[in-house]
This record gives sequence, C-alpha cells and structure tokens, in this order.
Amino acid sequence: MGDDTKLFGTATGVGSLPGGDAREAAKTVTGSFEDFPFLAELPARGPGADMIGRTTGMLVDLYAHVEPSGWRISDRPGRDTKRARSWLGEDLDALEEFTQGYEGPLKVQAVGPWTLAAALELRGGEAALGDAGACRDLASSLAEGLREHLAEVAKRVPGARIVLQLDEPSLVAVLRGQIRTASGYRTHRAVDRQVVESALRDVTAVHEGPVVVHSCAPDVPFALLRRAGAAGISFDFSLLTERDEEAIGEVVEGGTKLFAGVVPSTDTALSDPGGSVMGVRTLWRRLGLNPGTLAESVVVTPSCGLAGASPAYARAALAHCVRAARSLADNPE
Repeated sequence: MGDDTKLFGTATGVGSLPGGDAREAAKTVTGSFEDFPFLAELPARGPGADMIGRTTGMLVDLYAHVEPSGWRISDRPGRDTKRARSWLGEDLDALEEFTQGYEGPLKVQAVGPWTLAAALELRGGEAALGDAGACRDLASSLAEGLREHLAEVAKRVPGARIVLQLDEPSLVAVLRGQIRTASGYRTHRAVDRQVVESALRDVTAVHEGPVVVHSCAPDVPFALLRRAGAAGISFDFSLLTERDEEAIGEVVEGGTKLFAGVVPSTDTALSDPGGSVMGVRTLWRRLGLNPGTLAESVVVTPSCGLAGASPAYARAALAHCVRAARSLADNPE
C-alpha cells in the first residue's frame, strides 16, 4: 500500500470523548486504534478541558480566562490557564502510559487560528477576529505553543510519527462573515481568503510531519486547505453536497487524505460496517477515481467529536470505524 499508510492509519477518532477519566480515555483509544491512536480530549471536566480552553493553555505569551460569555484574553496566567495546562499534562501522562513501545502514527489536536480568533474575546469583549493585529498575534502565539506541545509529545512517545490536527469548525463562518459581534446584532466582516490561507499556512508550517484540518461544518473549503498545506482534511461526510465533489476529486488526485466522518457521533443504532462506507464508495465511482486507491486515500472517523455520546456508544463507534475501514480495504468496489 505504499508509504502513505505509515503517515496515517486506516481509522482514528476526531478528538473528544465523553467522561473525565484520562487513563480510561487513553486505554479506550489505544485499545481501539492499534495503528492510529490520538490524544483524547475530555471537555466534560469543565472549562480548560474544552477545545478552546485547552488550546489557550498552549499559547505562548498570551493568556486567557473564563468570563460568562466565554474565554477572554488576559495579561497573565490565572487559574483557568493553570487548570487547562494541568489537564493536558494528565492526558499526556495517560497517553504515555498506554503507548509504551508504540511505533506509528499518533494524532494530537488543537484549535486552528481562525476558530480561536472567532472564539477568544479581547479585553473589551469583542472577538479577536475583528482586529487584524490580534489575529496575527494569536496565530504566531499558537504556532510557538504548538511547536512546544509537539516536542513534548515526541519526548513522551518517542516512536510516534505525530500527525497534527487543527480544528477549524468556525472557518466557513469566518470566510463568509457569519461570526456575530458581542451585541449579537451585527457580524464581523468576512476575512479575505488569502489572509485566512496565509495564517493557516504559517501555523501548519510549525510541524514537520503531516497536518490535518478538521471542520464538521458544511461547505468545507477543500482547495484552500490543500493550498495552506493540509496533508489531510477531516469532515462530516453526511454534509457533503454535489457542489463539493469536484474540489474533493482534485484534492484526492493531488494526494490529500480524506478523513471521512461516516460514523455518527451521537448515540444511534450503527449499520453494518460496509454500509457506513457505502457513500464513500459511491462518491469514488461518481468521481471516476480508481477504487484500488480508496483504502489508501481515506481514513475512517466518526462524523465529529464524541463528547456528546454515552461512553458505551463512544467505544462502539470507535470500534465501528476500524471495521468500516477494513471493509473499505477488503471490498473497495
């Protein structure tokens, strides 16, 4: 199957899991994905374990604290920053414990620069998104913080080939000018596509290994993400429309991996594994792509994070991803 499989496994999770026990999460993840585990996120623990809080804890020379309206940039690290860092440390301890001797791809997630800019408030209460200088500062602080985080993960799991996932659920809204201002009456101006692409490229460049961008919103900008340096694009497969097909065909032919979110991320009855990837096979046929390339072009994931699922369903969904990926490899037609 070529060297591609060494960069990525065949199936993995998106990021979040239910519950608050770091060791239990690490055990579930490493037990489910023998060839592509990930550093789980457990937002149920509270502020600082959530996606935004966790990433603000990684920033360098920039700090944030929790306000009733969300995370707000502050002058110095307070208890919210300390809590975020402490939970990340716990998660890394647990991952290290359960990946002894592991060699292969390992995924870590952080919020990308644009979703961070849309979520983080400046001192006045408006999103950093409305201030171009603040967006630049945020992106460079994030890049620096990710460099340190990746080095820490590499030290703890020396056999890992680290895959960095940038979570950008707000990216489409940023490009379209749909992020609301603090008053809720207006929206921030759309950010120029080249500015968006350039900041993503700068953050992507901090990692020597592959970077995946995840967005579980409709209308993922596939071409823009590929140009910005994404080696993989992670998305909710059920949100695709015919409009997306040409762009998907182009990125696949250019060598970009599709992290296809085909397994529902909240409790439901799961179909047979082959049924879960039927849509992917159909898409391949419609695009006229070679079915033999399916297994090496696609990584199977849940449609989004599993924080909203029950623990039993989350475990079943992860196992289902592995079986669905196997079905894709065994019967690509």
